[in-house]
Amino acid sequence: MSNADVRVFVNERGVTVPSGSSALDAVRVLFPDDAEGIEAGRLRLTDSRGLPTPAETPVNGGAIFRVVTARERLEDATT
Repeated sequence: MSNADVRVFVNERGVTVPSGSSALDAVRVLFPDDAEGIEAGRLRLTDSRGLPTPAETPVNGGAIFRVVTARERLEDATT
């Protein structure tokens, strides 16, 4: 791990990514299928508190991200 690397956690698994990477980049390293699901809107990211986190969020050392199922939109459920 160089000084330009950042250690973060995705779904309780540690991963080292280059500084400047996004949360989605970190997901993609460990779970490429989940990264595709996030991009397609089937899945979403949260932070360690469960709050929604944009995929483009820059990582910082020790950050914790979780991949969760995206809920159906209300208008999709009523059609």
